[in-house]
Amino acid sequence: MIHRARLTATVDGDFVVFLIGMRINRPIMIHKWLPVANAMPGMIEELYRRPDLGFLHAEMWFSRTLIQVQYWRSMAQLLAYATNKEARHLPAWHAFNKAVGTDGSVGVWHETYAVSPGRYENIYVNMPPFGLGRAGCVQPATGGRQSASGRLSGNEPPP
Repeated sequence: MIHRARLTATVDGDFVVFLIGMRINRPIMIHKWLPVANAMPGMIEELYRRPDLGFLHAEMWFSRTLIQVQYWRSMAQLLAYATNKEARHLPAWHAFNKAVGTDGSVGVWHETYAVSPGRYENIYVNMPPFGLGRAGCVQPATGGRQSASGRLSGNEPPP
């Protein structure tokens, strides 16, 4: 559903933005990159089923480089999931290192950012629920939320 309005999203307290992806360096080597690509949906399904793990939401784009943006409640919860022997991530990581390692056929990467209140801003216009707008709460971008600087400073509309 498209929201025909200017909206902005917030998350209570600190949160984490985790960018993760893979790059298909040798497209013909399907047996190398397909298992890597197929591992992520199972992890995301597991995370949505277990909100206690701290995962909030993810968005994914497909091309030669696959990119996923994830939102987490805390750095501690993200790191705990990454090393949890009962979860899907660790076996997938071990499988990648065994099957691909550093042979150059498939690249993997991630970037992690800790975010605090007043240190982020966003705007969504004529968009369906998306990104932080799905991970957090959306509200009209009115009053002090009309501009990027206003959203960053946490200005609220006058009473």
